[in-house]
Amino acid sequence: MVSTNKVAIVTASDSGIGKQCALVLAKQGFDIGITWHSDEEGAKATAREVEALGRRAEHVHLDLGHLPEGAEAINTLIERFGRIDALVNNAGAMSKAPFLDVEFNDWRAVFTVDVDGAFLCSQIAARKMAQQGQGGRIVNITSVHEHTPLPEASAYTAAKHALGGLTKSMALELVDHRILVNAVAPGAIATPMNDMDDEDAKDGSLPIVPLTRPGKTQEIASLVGWLCSEDASYTTGQSFIVDGGFMLANPQFNAK
Repeated sequence: MVSTNKVAIVTASDSGIGKQCALVLAKQGFDIGITWHSDEEGAKATAREVEALGRRAEHVHLDLGHLPEGAEAINTLIERFGRIDALVNNAGAMSKAPFLDVEFNDWRAVFTVDVDGAFLCSQIAARKMAQQGQGGRIVNITSVHEHTPLPEASAYTAAKHALGGLTKSMALELVDHRILVNAVAPGAIATPMNDMDDEDAKDGSLPIVPLTRPGKTQEIASLVGWLCSEDASYTTGQSFIVDGGFMLANPQFNAK
């Protein structure tokens, strides 16, 4: 059944930043496509919350570790809704090891998900948006490490830098289709991946950051919501850092 509302697909929206993005966009009137990798119950919970807001929700399994087949989940959601107006590339992977010890397979695994996966999902979505002829929005969730290295995480750092470059290239090439492409680069955020939730984002709990706390998922999702709104219709090719002042101090290389 073709959606009569605008449709947003948010990858890895079973928890954390992705889930909050899904809810923010649902409040803005989007029907929501939800993807999950290992937490189907989390995806179902997100779907229930979206539906409680009066919006339609569909969820599918997405495995960006196996490409190009894995990205076909985006096509599945587009077919279910009949359209797509916004894509939030939130799914990602990371690994840590000293540069001299990084295994090539680990390097490739991070790039496969963080860069190749985002490329394929974006291409699928952008082709449909171009066909629809009504413009669209793509938001890539990168990281503060799109802009500054994370110690002992060369693959992750390089992949996020690459995704930042892809964001700029997509923005220039898709502008004629009125598809606006931007990145949001979070710092330390209180998410399940970091063994935290929003209640852990308390002043003083992260003193190495100028604001002395991790960020809340809403503080990322609200920016994503703005980028997918009409208020952001003159914004493309940008990377928005949301990091509590981390980039001003970048204390990691002094930490022992």
